[in-house]
Amino acid sequence: MPTRILIVRTSSLGDLVHMLPAITDIARHVPDAQIDWVVEEAFAEIPSWHPAVNEIIKVAHRRWRKSWWSAQVRAERRALRERLRSVQYDVVLDMQALLKSAWLVRQTHGVKHGLDWRSAREPLASLFYNVRHRVEFWQPAVIRQRKLAGLTFGYQHAGLPDFGLQGFARQATQAPEPVLEVGSAGLNTTELPRLHHLDTDRGYAVIMPSASRDDKLWPEDDWRVVFRRLREAGCTLKLLAGNDQEAERAGLLVAGMDGAEVMPRMDLTSVARLLAGSRLMVGLDSGLTHLSAALGRPTIGIYRASTPVRTPLVGSNYTASLGDRGASPSREAVMASVEQALAAQ
Repeated sequence: MPTRILIVRTSSLGDLVHMLPAITDIARHVPDAQIDWVVEEAFAEIPSWHPAVNEIIKVAHRRWRKSWWSAQVRAERRALRERLRSVQYDVVLDMQALLKSAWLVRQTHGVKHGLDWRSAREPLASLFYNVRHRVEFWQPAVIRQRKLAGLTFGYQHAGLPDFGLQGFARQATQAPEPVLEVGSAGLNTTELPRLHHLDTDRGYAVIMPSASRDDKLWPEDDWRVVFRRLREAGCTLKLLAGNDQEAERAGLLVAGMDGAEVMPRMDLTSVARLLAGSRLMVGLDSGLTHLSAALGRPTIGIYRASTPVRTPLVGSNYTASLGDRGASPSREAVMASVEQALAAQ
């Protein structure tokens, strides 16, 4: 019989990326593990990229809280509750340790595991677990998640983190097969040129220069120095933006520069494909920057309002987590890392 496991980790993007090595560990150490995952609907694509995840159960806290008592939201919450109660799980593991995740755990059937009072971000959440584990808070996020999973299932994690994204990255960077043109006279046997998608170019750099908070931003003149060096190295520039304001700022950064474009809004899978095919990425500390590292691309993260001690970039290729909370990285430090990333091909 499979071991039925329910993982509860609903958000955010970067935190979900940090979760993936723990899922790989569980699949390796627990025979016949069948892993379901409760996740915020906006990020449901992320668990789908990992081959060990069986079923994705969507929650919509971010949308529901705008109209919690409306008929539609009450119906959706009721359907979720029925789904969570419909399966007898062997283990229910809360890897978020917040009251909102504990609310979900409370509705499930199974032995409930989570962090203890001293380890949980919201200590009251620990009261909802049958088994509580001590995981020191100061450790990097990827290590904390791997350790919590190991304590829950009785193994010691070892080796470099495996995000389980190799298959996704390989598929994302493959060129489509040659196609045959169909004309009015039927099938034309002349083979068209192989269609290379943007993601297979590998001559572009992905840039994430914008953020929702001004204290995360890096000086514009410093960004332009980075851009000029990447263009000298033959990279076209693909700038990401999360909203119209960020897109406007990104556009101003590359105004008058050829070989640079601000990408339109895309779903997460499309962004991940773009990242997987890039030559390198340079970005502010964001979920997408962490995703780039997890996909095995050379990645440079610029930290100004957060600390890399807790959330460093982790990946199988070159990474640099530069700066710290209240201490912006210098232009020289970023440029030195750009040189190393360009060489890491």
